[in-house]
Amino acid sequence: MFDIGFSELMVIGLVALIVIGPERLPRVARTVGHLAGRLQRYVADIKADINREMELDELRKMRDEMQQAATEMENSVRKEMSQTEEELNRTVADAAALPETPAEQVPAPEASPHTPDKAATPEARG
Repeated sequence: MFDIGFSELMVIGLVALIVIGPERLPRVARTVGHLAGRLQRYVADIKADINREMELDELRKMRDEMQQAATEMENSVRKEMSQTEEELNRTVADAAALPETPAEQVPAPEASPHTPDKAATPEARG
């Protein structure tokens, strides 16, 4: 957090020893340690909250992009469906407007040379 070297800590400790005195220095050091720990936890909590908010913001943006893409896809599908429906309706209307043509006459089947003659079979003789 702070860029304090060993020599700077020694100077701070020496000044604290002179100003506070040797009797109260351990109690003050313990209190400063507790306060520094609380400060570190507070800073860590704030960092975690900021990171969480940034992730939520990114997720919201992603959700919005996905919803927009889904809406565009839905609109595209609806457009294609309506065009296809119009084409089918037009085709049905055109087919209904055409006059019906008579069915072609299919000639009656003739006796095939491969078919056995009924008179020639033993059952027909009797």
